[in-house]
Amino acid sequence: MTKPSSKRKKATSATFRDSTPPDDHGLEDISQEENPATATITVSAVEVTELTQEEQSDRLHLERKVERAFFEAGKALIELRDRRLYRSTHKTFDEYCLDRFGYNRSRSYQLVDAAVVVDNLQKCPQIVDILPTAEGQVRPMTKLEPQEQQEAWLKAVELADGKVPTGRIVKDVVQRIMERTKVPNTYQLGEVCQILVKDNPELRGKGGCWAIVSAVSDFTCTVRMWDGEYAVGLQHLKSFNYLPQECQQMQSLSDRISRVYSDLLEETVKSLLQSLGKLNRPYLTAVEEKLLNVLESEYGAEITP
Repeated sequence: MTKPSSKRKKATSATFRDSTPPDDHGLEDISQEENPATATITVSAVEVTELTQEEQSDRLHLERKVERAFFEAGKALIELRDRRLYRSTHKTFDEYCLDRFGYNRSRSYQLVDAAVVVDNLQKCPQIVDILPTAEGQVRPMTKLEPQEQQEAWLKAVELADGKVPTGRIVKDVVQRIMERTKVPNTYQLGEVCQILVKDNPELRGKGGCWAIVSAVSDFTCTVRMWDGEYAVGLQHLKSFNYLPQECQQMQSLSDRISRVYSDLLEETVKSLLQSLGKLNRPYLTAVEEKLLNVLESEYGAEITP
C-alpha cells in the first residue's frame, strides 16, 4: 500500500520542479521590462532604392500636372467658350459650366482669368521654373496690366526666398503696385469715353463701346452704356475728347437707346442697338437715324425707360 503512495509523491515533486523554470524566466522578463535602459532593440534595415532617371522624369512630369491643374482647367474653359462647344446642349456658357462642372459664373471666370495670367507669366524670360501652383496665387494679379503681373510675380517669388509664394504674399505685392500706380480722377460728368476691356471679365463684349460718365469717385467712374450702367476703373476708360456740344449729342443718343432697349427684345434688335453703342463718332448716319426711328416707333412707347 505504501508503494503507490510513494509514486504519487514523486510525480507531484517532479511536476513542481518542472514548473519552476518558467516562473524564474517570467521574473527575468518582468525585470527586463522594468529596466528599458538595459533592453536591446533589433531594427531590420529597409533598403530604399533610388529612382531611375526615367522615374525622376515621370515624377517631375506628374507633379507639374498636379500643380497646373487649375491652369489646364482654365485653358480648357477658354476653348469651350470661344468655340461655343456647349451650344448643342446649353444656351449659354454660364449655364453649361454650372450644369457640367458645378462652377458658377464667378468660379468659371476665375479659372479663365488665371489661365490668361499664367500664359503671360510664361512669356517672361526671368520666370523659368517657379510658376503658380494654385488659382488663389494668381487671382490678385488679374487686376494688373500684363507687364505689372510679371513684375508682381517676380517680386513675390523673391519675398518667398525663391519658392512659390502664397496668395497672401502675392496680394500684398499687388496692393503696393496698385497704390503706386493710382492717379487722380480727371473725368467729368457727361464726358464720353471709350471702354477698354483689358483683363476685366465684367466688361467682356464691351470693348470699344462708348460710355457716358454719370458719376465720379476717386479711382472709378460710373458710366452709362447702351444696355445699362457700370462701375469701372480709370484704367478701363479712354476719353474721346469730344467738344461739349458733341457730348450733348451723345447724351441724347444714349437717352434714345435707353428708351428702346430691354432684355425682352429680339436678338436682331439688340444687335442693332449694340452696334450703335460702338460708334466712334458723335453722330448718326442717315441710315442709322432711320433705323433708330423705326425702333423708337416700334418699341419706344411700350417699354419704360
